[in-house]
Amino acid sequence: MIRYDNTEKGIFLRRLNRFVAEVVINGAVTRAHVRNTGRCTAVISSGAEVSLQKSSDPNRATPYTLIAVNTPQYGWVNLDSLAPNKMAGEWLKGQGFVNIRPEYRFGDSRIDFYSEKNGEKYLVEVKGCTLESGGVGLFPDAPTSRGAKHLRELASAAAKGYRPVIAFVIMLNGIREVRPNSAIDPEFAEEYSRAMQAGVSTQFITCRCTAEEVYLT
Repeated sequence: MIRYDNTEKGIFLRRLNRFVAEVVINGAVTRAHVRNTGRCTAVISSGAEVSLQKSSDPNRATPYTLIAVNTPQYGWVNLDSLAPNKMAGEWLKGQGFVNIRPEYRFGDSRIDFYSEKNGEKYLVEVKGCTLESGGVGLFPDAPTSRGAKHLRELASAAAKGYRPVIAFVIMLNGIREVRPNSAIDPEFAEEYSRAMQAGVSTQFITCRCTAEEVYLT
C-alpha cells in the first residue's frame, strides 16, 4: 500500500505545462507539481476536486504535488506516475517472485523489473492506466514512442528465453482490463499485437485509490 502524508484537498484550475498546474487551496491560488506527463484530460478538468501533498521544502517552486482527482465515474483516480511501479513491485512480491531487480538493463532499454519464479526469468514492463472507454481501460492517453520501444524489447526477450510481461496497473476503481488505445497511438497498438504474437503476456493489476492511499485489490 502507498499512503501519502501531509495531504490537503483543493480545486484544480488548469495545467500550465506538463509538470505544473494551478490549484486553489483554502481560497488561495497556488502551483502544484504534476507527476504525470500524460494528458489526463479524460479524468481531470477545471473545477475538479484534487488531493495534493504539501512539500516539506519551503523553497520549492511548487509547494504541492498533485496526487489524485475525484471523478464522478470512478471516485478518486491516482495521477502519481511513480505509484504504478511501486504497486507492481508489491504485486510481484505477493505473487512469489524472487530476485526482483528494478530498472533492469536489457537491449537499448531499461525494463521496469527483472524477477524470477519457478526457475524462469521474467522481464516486466509497467504501464499505469488512467483512461477508459465503455468500462475498459485504454493505454496510452498520449502518443508514446517509448512504450512501443519497450514492446519491441520485450518481444526480443521472448526469443532469448525470458518470460516477458507488460503489466498494466489500473488506477481507475472498478476497471479490470486494459486494451491498446489505437485511436491515440496506432504504433503502440501495432507493436502490442506483434509482441503478443511473439510470446509477451499481459497482466492487469487492479488497485483501489483514495485521496491519500493506493492499495492492491
